[in-house]
Amino acid sequence: MTALTTMTEPGHQSTLPLRAAMIALAATFVSLTSSRLLIQALVDHRWPIAVYTAIAAIVGYGPLIICCIVVSRSLGTGRLSDDIGLDMKRIDLGWGPVTWLACLAAQLVAAVVVITARLPFESNTDGFSARAGDRAYVISFAILAVVCAPFVEELVFRGLVLRGLMSRAPVWWAVGLQGVLFGCAHIDPIRGLKNIGLVLVLSSVGVVLGGAAHLLGRLAPTMIAHALVNTVALIVVLNT
Repeated sequence: MTALTTMTEPGHQSTLPLRAAMIALAATFVSLTSSRLLIQALVDHRWPIAVYTAIAAIVGYGPLIICCIVVSRSLGTGRLSDDIGLDMKRIDLGWGPVTWLACLAAQLVAAVVVITARLPFESNTDGFSARAGDRAYVISFAILAVVCAPFVEELVFRGLVLRGLMSRAPVWWAVGLQGVLFGCAHIDPIRGLKNIGLVLVLSSVGVVLGGAAHLLGRLAPTMIAHALVNTVALIVVLNT
């Protein structure tokens, strides 16, 4: 028996049981941690950067896609389009950029807070510009940041996590919490407290994406917006 609740009113969508969110978060922690540890263990082999990119994508994101499918089949209807909003309409090509602009505004507000409060900030792309001349590295990084990350992270956070939280909490609380969890997922243990500013900025983006996913009932606009956010960040890094 499934715990799925279906809503058909505009701006609403089906929800998943809370354990769907818990499973997704656990899978995210295990996958990302395993990917980082595996890359660190293999880095001395000096393989082509494309190999490391493939490993990072497969180990870091592959299990999360499988997790979404399994959770949908076991706790939902088995149709990702219904369970997490994995479908697309032509109008989403417009909603995506609009959502991105909202993300940009949220980032600017968060940046003001970080600067005003003098919070430590260190980007997870620090050191990237030093290898900007390595074409293979740039292309590989771009594929991960602009294609893989937006697709998979939206499936997890605006799909399973948001809809799982919505089954037990008010929408505003669920949107806010998944946004903070999204920000925390980008923490790099090596940077320690320097992650605080980054987490705040990315949490603001996560909240906007969560709100858009709820209001529109689909992930396509947030995937597009997420890809644009990462693309702009990549361009800025390459030109600094």
